[in-house]
Amino acid sequence: MQDSGAPAHGLGADVQFTEQDLALVDALQSAPRAPWSAVGRALGVDATTAARRWERLTAGGLAWVTAYDSARNGAVGFVEVSSEPGAHRAVSAQACALPWVFSVDETSGEFDLLLSVGALCPSELGRAVHRAVGGLRGVRSLRMQMGVALFGEGGDWRIRAMEPARRAGLGTSGVPSRTPYAVRTGGRGPAQDKALLTALSGDGRLGYAALAAATGLSEHVARRGVQRMLRDGDLRLRCDFAHPLAGLRTTAVYRMASPHRLLGQAGQGLARLSQVRLCASVTGPHNLLVQVLLHSLSDVDRFEEQLAASFPALEIKDRTLVMHTPKRMGWLLDDRGRAVGRVPLTPPESRAAFES
Repeated sequence: MQDSGAPAHGLGADVQFTEQDLALVDALQSAPRAPWSAVGRALGVDATTAARRWERLTAGGLAWVTAYDSARNGAVGFVEVSSEPGAHRAVSAQACALPWVFSVDETSGEFDLLLSVGALCPSELGRAVHRAVGGLRGVRSLRMQMGVALFGEGGDWRIRAMEPARRAGLGTSGVPSRTPYAVRTGGRGPAQDKALLTALSGDGRLGYAALAAATGLSEHVARRGVQRMLRDGDLRLRCDFAHPLAGLRTTAVYRMASPHRLLGQAGQGLARLSQVRLCASVTGPHNLLVQVLLHSLSDVDRFEEQLAASFPALEIKDRTLVMHTPKRMGWLLDDRGRAVGRVPLTPPESRAAFES
């Protein structure tokens, strides 16, 4: 179900980010819940100015802060979907409506859609994909690879619009590290944690008083719960934005193969590259899935030259261009990448529900 609290566009279709806007996004990528006084100090403006700029960006669907579960708390898969001729848009819309399909990319190449999907455990995910996605009207075939370990994802990626010294003042997080998927497969623990995650997924900067009101918890309990989940790595926060309007108009997805003995080194090295927005080891014939964000199609060749020079043992097995991303981490996007709605993320129904 689409969230009714989605941003409403208040800006023209030809709007572009300013350098000040991108610096603000960069600051909130580094510290998504930093107080406006700290954000303003890092940007060289007062807190009120920083807050007003952010309000303008969120009102126009240009940027948003969201929260989501750690990779270790569930199973994740990447599903290649081929559709019947002329049906890919209809299949895409149906997939976007599924609350456990957290991202949808419309692609060119051997398949039409790449879905990022999640569930509490691998078996539950497999059933959901084959019954729900496989049963969508217009789907011809699908193939899924399970995520094995995550080396870097969108919450780790930085637009790098600020000077490093200013960013460091916000307490920038460390470099991405390897996180195995599905370490915990029994779901989130206390009910209050789920309530906090649900509230923050709609607005990751929600203040503690508002968070308490949304969850029915006391402000003290809400504050302690969020701080604990962040400290323990059970809660991820991400400042996201409309990529095309920031000049990042090309997204490519690679299947790569690394010798197993070098897989960890390759994955961690790839995740540190400025172009790489997702790097995960996966099942299947090729053990790495990599998504890169580029300014133009001509940057693809330069990126691959960089790969060849830096990772001589790495083989590119397949490359696919993303034509449009209608859904990213639960947020519905228009053709300019702006947020226009949200489908709150929830795991697929239990096996009993499928069999009823």
